[in-house]
Amino acid sequence: MDATSPRPSSRIGKPGSADTPTDNLLLACSAEVIGTFLLVLVGTAVATAAILGKNTAGPAYDSLAVALAFALILIPVMGSLGQISGAHVNPSVTLGLAAAGKFPWRYVAPYWAAQMVGAIIAALVVWAAYGHGAYVDAHLGAPSPANGADALQVLLVEALIAFILVFTVISTATDPRVPAGIAAVAIGFSLAAGVLLGGPVSGGAGNPARALGPMLVSGTYPVWLFYTVGPLLGGIVAAGAYRLVGMANTPKVQD
Repeated sequence: MDATSPRPSSRIGKPGSADTPTDNLLLACSAEVIGTFLLVLVGTAVATAAILGKNTAGPAYDSLAVALAFALILIPVMGSLGQISGAHVNPSVTLGLAAAGKFPWRYVAPYWAAQMVGAIIAALVVWAAYGHGAYVDAHLGAPSPANGADALQVLLVEALIAFILVFTVISTATDPRVPAGIAAVAIGFSLAAGVLLGGPVSGGAGNPARALGPMLVSGTYPVWLFYTVGPLLGGIVAAGAYRLVGMANTPKVQD
């Protein structure tokens, strides 16, 4: 994942080139639509299968398959789109990178819009692929609080999921000291860890686009504000934590 904004090239036809910065932003946002679509499609399809009792997924709140689905699709998404748009595919990642000084603030709103478009398209495709039951019974994989969980618990775990993810993104994808090839794998597994953490409480979204896309299409909005605010707060806290510790080096023993 490249945390910097895509830069226009003077040679049209080369990878990453664009005529103007505006064209480049449009292409980068198109990449965010594709990346978010893939992330939400795979993750919510497996979540939908879990809710519908499909054998490959297991019960929705007790399913390793759901966490792995999000992690496994995020790794190739980052590998294929990281050099194009940064492969944020999550509004909390975009906000966290901007708050950490790693991404231009003027690109935050367009990225958010692109991520929402990708998530909505993904929800429509899950509906088409899994049928009426996915819409009525599984709400297209939209997250909802587990039995006994209140809104503040949802807010907390959603913030924690985003903190784990965004801190890993900033630490591995923007620091030149990190060996090449580490970021995608580390970030993918950080998302899996977050979903495993939050699944028993909130369903484990940690991504406003992933939560709101299926909600908008299915017409169900369980404590939607907490699924939006929680990850954004977690992203901001992660940015602050990185600013605090990110410039440190491992202490060395003096000769």
